[in-house]
Amino acid sequence: MKPITKAIRIQTEQTGEMEHSTPLFLTSSFCYNDAEEMRATFADEREAYIYSRFSNPGVQEFTDKMVALEGAESGYATASGMSAVFGSFLALLKKGDHLLSCSSIFGSTHSAIKKYLPNFGIEYSYVAADRPQDWEAAIRPNTKMIFLETPTNPGLDIIDLEILGKLAKKHNIIFNVDNCFATPLGQRPIDFGADLVIHSATKWLDGQGRVLGGIVVGKKELVKEIYLFCRSTGPALSPFNAWVLSKSLETLDVRMERHSKNAMQIATTLQTHPKISSLRYPFLPSHPQYSIAIKQMQSGGGVVCFELKGGIDAGRKFLDSLKMLSLTANLGDTRSIASHPASTTHAKLTEEERIAVNITPGLIRLSVGLEHVDDILADILQALDNC
Repeated sequence: MKPITKAIRIQTEQTGEMEHSTPLFLTSSFCYNDAEEMRATFADEREAYIYSRFSNPGVQEFTDKMVALEGAESGYATASGMSAVFGSFLALLKKGDHLLSCSSIFGSTHSAIKKYLPNFGIEYSYVAADRPQDWEAAIRPNTKMIFLETPTNPGLDIIDLEILGKLAKKHNIIFNVDNCFATPLGQRPIDFGADLVIHSATKWLDGQGRVLGGIVVGKKELVKEIYLFCRSTGPALSPFNAWVLSKSLETLDVRMERHSKNAMQIATTLQTHPKISSLRYPFLPSHPQYSIAIKQMQSGGGVVCFELKGGIDAGRKFLDSLKMLSLTANLGDTRSIASHPASTTHAKLTEEERIAVNITPGLIRLSVGLEHVDDILADILQALDNC
């Protein structure tokens, strides 16, 4: 079956009632028929349900679907995207190791790397997303992992996965990719050499702004270490959230098709607007890494970003003038969202750090929803007229 069919048809075991839709498994633990079965399950690390912090049938169904969509060997679902990111770091890196990361990353990921990894004796350094020639020179003898986002948040830089995949393999380095913006239907990093792929399931995978969740999929031996770390430290995905996310994956294909179509039309319309100094969308020929985007992505995704000529004052006026679009730090919703990264998702960065990754005072990030594109555009255009 095709991956999108698997996302609909993969189901956990039935309870005996032959449910067409998988039921919720709201239990903290699971029972055994006798003492020997219970002993053997714990002693032999059998693949059995023990405790929902370890595994749960509903969580496993969501995980199996994501493994199929990404073309991975194994996976582990977490309570949020950040727990997947941080879990992948601490499970696989130790004191004295070096993490090489793209500098254009989500604000919380930057904080986790800069503020907390040094507490564990883990070194880090950054490479600019628009300087692919610098990656190999930045590798150290103790570099154990390359981490990146593509497209990046919020600037929509595109990094060549094929080049980094070959580089990581050459130096025997774990290649870890945050694929949140593209989704597994827009891009499959494993096809280009990634060892691990991470998602904030809170975003496009859920698609309706209802629950928090995260997942990491990839090579079996690496995911096992992440599972063991998370099993002990506790950032497990709740069974209810897993049930919601598993059902959401059944509509991911049709949703992303509409998100991408709307985003492309909005980007095309706005790119010549007199109030906008620059605009980025991966599938616009004007994007500086357009050739990479069309090589490794199946669609441009649902995020558009642009810089207003009036800077931060224009940005505030634009947001305050919106009548339909939501003002929230989330993205990937059915409802279109506008945000100002410099004062929200990336506010913890210093001004110098924001400028270094092109998060300027007038940058606006649009998460394009499923409303009729004419209504989305009408709201954006009237807000531009007022800023």
